[in-house]
Amino acid sequence: MDQTFKVGIIGLGVVGERILKQFIVHPRFEVVAYCEPNSDRLKQIQEKYGEREVYQSHSDLLKNDQIDLIYLAVPPKLHHPIALNIISYGKHILCEKPLANSTEEAYEMYEAAENKGVINAMNFPLPYQDEFSMMKSMVERQVLGEIKRVEFHMYFPEWPRAWQQNSWIGTREQGGFIREIGPHYLHLTSRLVGLPELEHSFVDYPHDSLKSENGFVVKLNINDVPVLFNGLSNIGQKEHMSYKIFGSKAVLELRNWRELILRTKDHDKEKVKKEANQQLSLLDELANALDGKEYQLISFEEGYQVQKVLEEILHG
Repeated sequence: MDQTFKVGIIGLGVVGERILKQFIVHPRFEVVAYCEPNSDRLKQIQEKYGEREVYQSHSDLLKNDQIDLIYLAVPPKLHHPIALNIISYGKHILCEKPLANSTEEAYEMYEAAENKGVINAMNFPLPYQDEFSMMKSMVERQVLGEIKRVEFHMYFPEWPRAWQQNSWIGTREQGGFIREIGPHYLHLTSRLVGLPELEHSFVDYPHDSLKSENGFVVKLNINDVPVLFNGLSNIGQKEHMSYKIFGSKAVLELRNWRELILRTKDHDKEKVKKEANQQLSLLDELANALDGKEYQLISFEEGYQVQKVLEEILHG
């Protein structure tokens, strides 16, 4: 019989709850402990998903020798100190993105996890979707021809979004859509085309020095392939995201996370039909890693590489 791995969760916000639900229904994992400072939120989670052991501090939770894996879903500026503590206890770790709140912090987390030999992974959901597999296949088979440009555009009627209100998501220190959304598509680009390098960055900040950006325009480069990132908030349209790879034969677009569209000179906006389901599962891959089998996870090393580009965009 396969071993069941015991999980402790530090941070139970909106995104943390999404992964909590996945852990609860997965046969290889058992959620045994929570650490969440917001008592109202903790009560809500307990009522919704059942009672678990509760710890007032993450340090106390880490002393539970039964716990194999920690899911860290706290605000970005807390990733570094808590992750280093998790690693020091020899616990395996799944961390939210971005990896840290600076390049230096990200490197220390990556180095510590490697030196300790713990399984380390990040919650980047895009590579586990069928759409990613299809995009990767098209790029590798040169369906698009020679890649001429990569573009990513994101627009929001308001930021923070209505469903994502908290004390930090709209702050310049650790929030904003560059930090919140940007890492997903920087990582996607690194997997499909290569890790981009910054050429020019313009970030439009409001007069209030505590608030996150209003918009940004960035030019990056991958082996002479231009990469353009653009974002804007507080505008009169619905939330919209568009990630495009422009090729000499065709243009491939991932729209709003899930909708895959292929354009050619003869056919415009042809939706790409899913092939046989090859979708990976983050938790399946975590179980494979914990079993000592081959696995496909986004490591802290990849998170560190993305963090470097992210910080260059933010700080020029």
